[in-house]
Amino acid sequence: MFTVLVFVIVLGILVFVHELGHFIVARRNGVRAEEFGFGFPPRLFGFFWSEQNKKWKFVRGSREVKTKNTLYSLNWIPLGGFVKIKGEDGEEKNDPQSFSGKPAYSRIRILAAGVIMNFILAMALFSLAFFIGVPQVVEEGSGGKTKDQKIQVMEVAKNSPAENMGIKMGDELAGGKDSVAGEIIKFQNLKEVQSFINDRKGQEIRLEIKRGSEPLELTGTPRTDSPNGQGALGISYVETAQVSYPWYRAIYEGVTYAFRVAWLIISTFAMIIWRLIVRQPAGLDVSGPVGIAVLTGQVAKLGFVYILQFTAMLSINLAIINAFPIPALDGGRILFILIEKIKGSPVSQRFEQRAHNIGFALLISLMVFVTARDLIRLDLIEKIKTIF
Repeated sequence: MFTVLVFVIVLGILVFVHELGHFIVARRNGVRAEEFGFGFPPRLFGFFWSEQNKKWKFVRGSREVKTKNTLYSLNWIPLGGFVKIKGEDGEEKNDPQSFSGKPAYSRIRILAAGVIMNFILAMALFSLAFFIGVPQVVEEGSGGKTKDQKIQVMEVAKNSPAENMGIKMGDELAGGKDSVAGEIIKFQNLKEVQSFINDRKGQEIRLEIKRGSEPLELTGTPRTDSPNGQGALGISYVETAQVSYPWYRAIYEGVTYAFRVAWLIISTFAMIIWRLIVRQPAGLDVSGPVGIAVLTGQVAKLGFVYILQFTAMLSINLAIINAFPIPALDGGRILFILIEKIKGSPVSQRFEQRAHNIGFALLISLMVFVTARDLIRLDLIEKIKTIF
Protein backbone atom coordinates (compact mmCIF):
# COMPACT_ATOMS: atom_id res chain seq x y z
CA MET A 1 0.00 0.00 0.00
CA PHE A 2 2.92 2.32 0.78
CA THR A 3 4.42 1.64 -2.65
CA VAL A 4 1.10 2.40 -4.37
CA LEU A 5 0.70 5.65 -2.42
CA VAL A 6 4.21 6.90 -3.24
CA PHE A 7 3.82 5.91 -6.91
CA VAL A 8 0.47 7.75 -7.18
CA ILE A 9 2.00 10.89 -5.62
CA VAL A 10 5.09 10.80 -7.87
CA LEU A 11 3.08 10.16 -11.05
CA GLY A 12 0.53 12.79 -10.04
CA ILE A 13 3.22 15.44 -9.59
CA LEU A 14 4.88 14.65 -12.94
CA VAL A 15 1.66 14.77 -14.98
CA PHE A 16 0.21 17.73 -13.08
CA VAL A 17 3.33 19.86 -13.61
CA HIS A 18 3.40 18.92 -17.30
CA GLU A 19 -0.23 20.00 -17.80
CA LEU A 20 0.35 23.11 -15.67
CA GLY A 21 2.99 24.20 -18.20
CA HIS A 22 0.50 23.92 -21.07
CA PHE A 23 -2.11 25.80 -19.02
CA ILE A 24 0.09 28.74 -18.00
CA VAL A 25 1.56 29.34 -21.47
CA ALA A 26 -1.84 28.93 -23.15
CA ARG A 27 -3.31 31.61 -20.89
CA ARG A 28 -0.33 33.92 -21.48
CA ASN A 29 -0.86 33.56 -25.24
CA GLY A 30 -4.55 34.44 -25.04
CA VAL A 31 -5.85 30.89 -25.49
CA ARG A 32 -8.84 29.92 -23.38
CA ALA A 33 -8.41 26.94 -21.08
CA GLU A 34 -11.89 25.50 -20.64
CA GLU A 35 -10.91 23.25 -17.72
CA PHE A 36 -7.83 22.62 -15.66
CA GLY A 37 -8.17 19.54 -13.51
CA PHE A 38 -6.19 17.82 -10.81
CA GLY A 39 -6.66 14.08 -11.33
CA PHE A 40 -8.78 12.51 -14.05
CA PRO A 41 -12.60 12.39 -14.37
CA PRO A 42 -15.15 11.73 -13.07
CA ARG A 43 -15.18 15.10 -11.38
CA LEU A 44 -15.52 15.34 -7.60
CA PHE A 45 -16.07 19.10 -7.54
CA GLY A 46 -14.93 22.27 -9.25
CA PHE A 47 -15.11 26.04 -9.11
CA PHE A 48 -14.94 28.96 -11.56
CA TRP A 49 -15.18 32.75 -11.56
CA SER A 50 -18.70 33.90 -12.32
CA GLU A 51 -18.72 37.13 -14.31
CA GLN A 52 -22.42 37.55 -13.58
CA ASN A 53 -22.16 37.23 -9.79
CA LYS A 54 -18.57 38.55 -9.52
CA LYS A 55 -17.53 35.71 -7.25
CA TRP A 56 -16.22 32.16 -7.32
CA LYS A 57 -18.93 29.58 -7.96
CA PHE A 58 -18.73 26.03 -6.59
CA VAL A 59 -19.81 23.04 -8.71
CA ARG A 60 -20.38 19.55 -7.32
CA GLY A 61 -20.18 16.38 -9.40
CA SER A 62 -19.83 15.95 -13.15
CA ARG A 63 -22.74 18.07 -14.35
CA GLU A 64 -22.15 20.29 -17.39
CA VAL A 65 -20.83 23.76 -16.62
CA LYS A 66 -21.36 26.73 -18.93
CA THR A 67 -18.79 29.45 -18.36
CA LYS A 68 -16.42 31.55 -20.43
CA ASN A 69 -13.78 31.25 -17.69
CA THR A 70 -11.66 28.30 -16.66
CA LEU A 71 -13.24 25.58 -14.57
CA TYR A 72 -10.77 24.35 -11.93
CA SER A 73 -11.66 20.80 -10.93
CA LEU A 74 -10.67 18.08 -8.51
CA ASN A 75 -11.28 14.63 -9.94
CA TRP A 76 -11.63 11.13 -8.52
CA ILE A 77 -8.65 9.42 -10.23
CA PRO A 78 -5.51 10.92 -8.61
CA LEU A 79 -3.04 10.24 -11.42
CA GLY A 80 -1.89 13.70 -12.42
CA GLY A 81 -4.07 16.23 -14.17
CA PHE A 82 -5.25 17.59 -17.49
CA VAL A 83 -5.96 20.84 -19.26
CA LYS A 84 -8.72 21.20 -21.86
CA ILE A 85 -7.66 23.93 -24.28
CA LYS A 86 -10.12 25.47 -26.69
CA GLY A 87 -9.42 24.49 -30.30
CA GLU A 88 -6.65 22.00 -29.48
CA ASP A 89 -8.08 19.53 -32.03
CA GLY A 90 -8.06 22.06 -34.87
CA GLU A 91 -11.59 23.44 -34.54
CA GLU A 92 -12.72 27.10 -34.23
CA LYS A 93 -9.78 28.54 -36.18
CA ASN A 94 -11.51 31.91 -36.48
CA ASP A 95 -11.88 32.34 -32.70
CA PRO A 96 -9.06 34.55 -31.30
CA GLN A 97 -9.17 32.53 -28.05
CA SER A 98 -8.74 29.21 -29.88
CA PHE A 99 -5.44 27.30 -29.97
CA SER A 100 -5.87 26.53 -33.67
CA GLY A 101 -6.40 30.23 -34.42
CA LYS A 102 -3.02 31.28 -33.03
CA PRO A 103 0.21 31.74 -35.04
CA ALA A 104 2.54 28.77 -35.35
CA TYR A 105 5.12 30.11 -32.87
CA SER A 106 2.41 30.55 -30.17
CA ARG A 107 1.15 26.99 -30.68
CA ILE A 108 4.70 25.61 -30.50
CA ARG A 109 5.31 27.50 -27.24
CA ILE A 110 2.13 26.07 -25.72
CA LEU A 111 2.99 22.52 -26.77
CA ALA A 112 6.62 22.78 -25.65
CA ALA A 113 5.65 24.21 -22.26
CA GLY A 114 4.85 20.79 -20.78
CA VAL A 115 8.30 19.46 -21.68
CA ILE A 116 9.99 22.58 -20.31
CA MET A 117 8.03 22.42 -17.04
CA ASN A 118 9.06 18.80 -16.50
CA PHE A 119 12.69 19.81 -16.97
CA ILE A 120 12.29 22.77 -14.59
CA LEU A 121 10.74 20.41 -12.03
CA ALA A 122 13.75 18.10 -12.35
CA MET A 123 16.17 20.98 -11.79
CA ALA A 124 14.19 22.12 -8.73
CA LEU A 125 14.06 18.60 -7.23
CA PHE A 126 17.77 17.99 -7.82
CA SER A 127 18.57 21.38 -6.25
CA LEU A 128 16.46 20.53 -3.20
CA ALA A 129 18.19 17.15 -2.93
CA PHE A 130 21.65 18.77 -3.04
CA PHE A 131 20.53 21.25 -0.36
CA ILE A 132 19.21 18.49 1.94
CA GLY A 133 22.16 16.20 1.27
CA VAL A 134 22.65 13.58 -1.42
CA PRO A 135 24.69 10.38 -1.29
CA GLN A 136 27.95 10.96 -3.14
CA VAL A 137 31.36 9.39 -3.42
CA VAL A 138 33.61 11.05 -0.82
CA GLU A 139 36.01 13.40 -2.58
CA GLU A 140 38.40 16.07 -1.37
CA GLY A 141 37.42 19.65 -2.08
CA SER A 142 33.76 18.97 -2.88
CA GLY A 143 32.75 22.20 -1.13
CA GLY A 144 29.88 20.58 0.77
CA LYS A 145 29.25 19.32 4.28
CA THR A 146 29.51 15.57 4.73
CA LYS A 147 27.84 13.24 7.23
CA ASP A 148 26.89 9.57 7.57
CA GLN A 149 29.96 8.21 5.80
CA LYS A 150 29.62 4.57 4.79
CA ILE A 151 30.87 1.97 2.36
CA GLN A 152 28.34 1.18 -0.38
CA VAL A 153 28.17 -1.44 -3.11
CA MET A 154 28.27 0.16 -6.55
CA GLU A 155 28.15 -2.96 -8.74
CA VAL A 156 27.50 -6.67 -8.38
CA ALA A 157 28.95 -8.99 -11.02
CA LYS A 158 26.69 -11.56 -12.67
CA ASN A 159 27.00 -15.15 -11.34
CA SER A 160 29.37 -14.00 -8.61
CA PRO A 161 29.40 -15.09 -4.94
CA ALA A 162 28.00 -11.67 -4.05
CA GLU A 163 25.00 -12.16 -6.37
CA ASN A 164 24.41 -15.62 -4.93
CA MET A 165 24.52 -14.14 -1.41
CA GLY A 166 21.82 -11.61 -2.35
CA ILE A 167 23.97 -8.48 -2.21
CA LYS A 168 22.45 -5.63 -4.22
CA MET A 169 23.69 -2.35 -5.59
CA GLY A 170 23.33 0.37 -2.93
CA ASP A 171 23.78 -1.98 0.03
CA GLU A 172 25.95 -0.68 2.86
CA LEU A 173 28.83 -2.93 3.98
CA ALA A 174 28.74 -2.43 7.74
CA GLY A 175 30.89 -5.34 8.95
CA GLY A 176 31.55 -9.05 8.80
CA LYS A 177 32.73 -12.21 10.55
CA ASP A 178 34.22 -15.49 9.38
CA SER A 179 33.15 -19.04 10.15
CA VAL A 180 36.41 -19.89 11.94
CA ALA A 181 37.03 -17.20 14.54
CA GLY A 182 33.53 -15.78 14.56
CA GLU A 183 35.02 -12.37 15.31
CA ILE A 184 32.87 -9.41 14.28
CA ILE A 185 34.74 -6.71 12.37
CA LYS A 186 33.20 -3.29 11.83
CA PHE A 187 34.40 -1.80 8.55
CA GLN A 188 35.89 1.67 8.87
CA ASN A 189 37.35 2.15 5.40
CA LEU A 190 37.77 0.50 2.00
CA LYS A 191 41.06 -1.21 2.91
CA GLU A 192 39.42 -3.08 5.78
CA VAL A 193 36.72 -4.44 3.48
CA GLN A 194 39.29 -5.51 0.90
CA SER A 195 41.52 -7.18 3.51
CA PHE A 196 38.57 -8.97 5.13
CA ILE A 197 37.44 -10.51 1.82
CA ASN A 198 40.90 -11.35 0.41
CA ASP A 199 42.15 -12.91 3.66
CA ARG A 200 39.19 -15.31 3.71
CA LYS A 201 39.13 -16.69 0.17
CA GLY A 202 37.58 -20.13 0.15
CA GLN A 203 36.13 -19.63 3.64
CA GLU A 204 32.50 -19.00 4.49
CA ILE A 205 31.95 -15.43 5.65
CA ARG A 206 29.00 -13.53 7.02
CA LEU A 207 28.54 -9.89 5.98
CA GLU A 208 26.52 -7.37 7.95
CA ILE A 209 24.52 -5.40 5.39
CA LYS A 210 22.26 -2.36 5.71
CA ARG A 211 19.66 -2.02 2.97
CA GLY A 212 18.03 1.32 3.66
CA SER A 213 17.07 1.05 7.34
CA GLU A 214 16.89 -2.77 7.23
CA PRO A 215 19.84 -4.71 8.74
CA LEU A 216 20.70 -8.02 7.05
CA GLU A 217 23.22 -10.82 7.50
CA LEU A 218 24.26 -12.55 4.28
CA THR A 219 26.45 -15.64 4.02
CA GLY A 220 28.76 -16.66 1.19
CA THR A 221 32.24 -17.81 0.20
CA PRO A 222 34.76 -15.57 -1.63
CA ARG A 223 36.36 -17.24 -4.66
CA THR A 224 39.97 -18.37 -4.60
CA ASP A 225 40.15 -17.89 -8.36
CA SER A 226 38.13 -15.00 -9.83
CA PRO A 227 37.75 -13.43 -13.30
CA ASN A 228 39.85 -10.37 -14.08
CA GLY A 229 38.46 -7.17 -12.62
CA GLN A 230 35.85 -8.82 -10.39
CA GLY A 231 37.64 -9.71 -7.18
CA ALA A 232 36.99 -12.63 -4.85
CA LEU A 233 33.40 -11.66 -4.03
CA GLY A 234 32.47 -9.97 -7.32
CA ILE A 235 31.55 -6.52 -6.05
CA SER A 236 32.85 -2.98 -6.44
CA TYR A 237 32.35 -0.57 -3.57
CA VAL A 238 33.12 3.04 -2.69
CA GLU A 239 33.07 5.26 0.36
CA THR A 240 30.06 7.55 0.25
CA ALA A 241 28.52 10.22 2.47
CA GLN A 242 25.53 12.53 2.57
CA VAL A 243 26.88 15.75 1.03
CA SER A 244 24.87 18.96 1.40
CA TYR A 245 25.54 22.39 -0.10
CA PRO A 246 24.53 26.01 0.64
CA TRP A 247 21.36 27.01 -1.23
CA TYR A 248 23.17 28.93 -3.98
CA ARG A 249 25.61 26.07 -4.62
CA ALA A 250 22.74 23.55 -4.42
CA ILE A 251 20.92 25.36 -7.24
CA TYR A 252 24.05 25.30 -9.40
CA GLU A 253 24.66 21.61 -8.69
CA GLY A 254 20.98 20.76 -9.31
CA VAL A 255 20.79 22.59 -12.65
CA THR A 256 24.07 21.21 -14.01
CA TYR A 257 23.23 17.70 -12.83
CA ALA A 258 19.84 17.86 -14.59
CA PHE A 259 21.57 18.72 -17.87
CA ARG A 260 24.07 15.88 -17.40
CA VAL A 261 21.26 13.39 -16.76
CA ALA A 262 19.33 14.69 -19.80
CA TRP A 263 22.39 14.32 -22.02
CA LEU A 264 22.97 10.77 -20.74
CA ILE A 265 19.35 9.80 -21.47
CA ILE A 266 19.41 11.38 -24.95
CA SER A 267 22.72 9.72 -25.86
CA THR A 268 21.40 6.37 -24.59
CA PHE A 269 18.26 6.71 -26.74
CA ALA A 270 20.43 7.65 -29.74
CA MET A 271 22.65 4.60 -29.19
CA ILE A 272 19.61 2.30 -28.94
CA ILE A 273 18.08 3.71 -32.14
CA TRP A 274 21.40 3.35 -33.97
CA ARG A 275 21.75 -0.28 -32.86
CA LEU A 276 18.25 -1.01 -34.09
CA ILE A 277 19.08 0.58 -37.46
CA VAL A 278 22.24 -1.52 -37.89
CA ARG A 279 20.39 -4.60 -36.56
CA GLN A 280 22.39 -5.05 -33.39
CA PRO A 281 20.96 -6.03 -29.97
CA ALA A 282 19.61 -2.86 -28.39
CA GLY A 283 20.45 -3.92 -24.85
CA LEU A 284 17.24 -2.26 -23.71
CA ASP A 285 15.32 -3.20 -20.57
CA VAL A 286 12.04 -1.26 -20.66
CA SER A 287 9.76 -0.92 -17.65
CA GLY A 288 6.13 0.12 -17.79
CA PRO A 289 3.92 1.58 -15.05
CA VAL A 290 4.06 -1.65 -13.01
CA GLY A 291 7.85 -1.87 -13.17
CA ILE A 292 8.22 1.81 -12.31
CA ALA A 293 5.79 1.38 -9.39
CA VAL A 294 7.86 -1.50 -8.01
CA LEU A 295 11.06 0.51 -8.45
CA THR A 296 9.40 3.48 -6.74
CA GLY A 297 8.65 1.32 -3.70
CA GLN A 298 12.27 0.16 -3.54
CA VAL A 299 13.57 3.73 -3.81
CA ALA A 300 11.11 4.99 -1.18
CA LYS A 301 12.60 2.58 1.37
CA LEU A 302 16.00 4.25 0.94
CA GLY A 303 14.76 7.65 2.09
CA PHE A 304 13.21 10.97 1.06
CA VAL A 305 16.22 12.33 -0.82
CA TYR A 306 16.27 9.20 -3.01
CA ILE A 307 12.61 9.79 -3.88
CA LEU A 308 13.48 13.37 -4.89
CA GLN A 309 16.25 12.18 -7.20
CA PHE A 310 14.14 9.37 -8.65
CA THR A 311 11.21 11.72 -9.33
CA ALA A 312 13.58 14.21 -11.00
CA MET A 313 14.97 11.49 -13.29
CA LEU A 314 11.46 10.33 -14.20
CA SER A 315 10.53 13.94 -14.95
CA ILE A 316 13.47 14.30 -17.36
CA ASN A 317 12.52 10.99 -19.00
CA LEU A 318 8.94 12.20 -19.41
CA ALA A 319 10.15 15.48 -20.92
CA ILE A 320 12.45 13.78 -23.44
CA ILE A 321 9.92 11.15 -24.47
CA ASN A 322 7.20 13.79 -24.94
CA ALA A 323 9.58 15.76 -27.16
CA PHE A 324 9.90 12.84 -29.60
CA PRO A 325 8.33 13.68 -33.01
CA ILE A 326 5.78 10.90 -32.65
CA PRO A 327 2.07 11.55 -33.32
CA ALA A 328 -0.02 11.87 -30.12
CA LEU A 329 2.98 13.26 -28.22
CA ASP A 330 3.79 16.97 -27.88
CA GLY A 331 6.76 16.55 -30.21
CA GLY A 332 4.49 14.98 -32.84
CA ARG A 333 2.07 17.91 -32.70
CA ILE A 334 4.97 20.35 -33.01
CA LEU A 335 6.17 18.37 -36.05
CA PHE A 336 2.86 18.94 -37.84
CA ILE A 337 3.08 22.69 -37.13
CA LEU A 338 6.62 22.78 -38.59
CA ILE A 339 5.37 20.92 -41.68
CA GLU A 340 2.62 23.52 -41.96
CA LYS A 341 5.23 26.33 -41.94
CA ILE A 342 7.40 24.58 -44.53
CA LYS A 343 4.58 23.80 -46.99
CA GLY A 344 2.82 27.12 -46.42
CA SER A 345 -0.58 25.62 -45.54
CA PRO A 346 -2.02 23.53 -42.69
CA VAL A 347 -1.86 19.76 -42.85
CA SER A 348 -5.25 18.16 -43.42
CA GLN A 349 -7.03 18.12 -40.07
CA ARG A 350 -8.47 14.68 -40.85
CA PHE A 351 -5.03 13.28 -41.69
CA GLU A 352 -3.41 14.78 -38.61
CA GLN A 353 -6.17 13.51 -36.31
CA ARG A 354 -5.87 10.04 -37.81
CA ALA A 355 -2.09 10.10 -37.32
CA HIS A 356 -2.49 11.11 -33.66
CA ASN A 357 -5.08 8.36 -33.12
CA ILE A 358 -2.77 5.75 -34.63
CA GLY A 359 0.15 7.04 -32.58
CA PHE A 360 -1.95 6.92 -29.41
CA ALA A 361 -3.09 3.36 -30.18
CA LEU A 362 0.51 2.24 -30.73
CA LEU A 363 1.63 3.85 -27.46
CA ILE A 364 -1.21 2.15 -25.55
CA SER A 365 -0.34 -1.19 -27.18
CA LEU A 366 3.30 -0.75 -26.18
CA MET A 367 2.25 0.08 -22.62
CA VAL A 368 0.05 -3.03 -22.42
CA PHE A 369 2.88 -5.20 -23.76
CA VAL A 370 5.45 -3.76 -21.34
CA THR A 371 3.02 -4.03 -18.42
CA ALA A 372 2.36 -7.71 -19.19
CA ARG A 373 6.11 -8.27 -19.43
CA ASP A 374 6.62 -6.58 -16.04
CA LEU A 375 3.94 -8.77 -14.45
CA ILE A 376 5.67 -11.91 -15.71
CA ARG A 377 9.24 -10.73 -15.05
CA LEU A 378 8.49 -9.65 -11.48
CA ASP A 379 6.33 -12.71 -10.70
CA LEU A 380 3.47 -10.36 -9.79
CA ILE A 381 0.76 -12.58 -11.29
CA GLU A 382 1.45 -15.32 -8.72
CA LYS A 383 1.58 -12.74 -5.92
CA ILE A 384 -1.78 -11.31 -6.99
CA LYS A 385 -3.26 -14.84 -7.02
CA THR A 386 -2.18 -15.37 -3.40
CA ILE A 387 -4.01 -12.18 -2.37
CA PHE A 388 -7.32 -13.28 -3.91
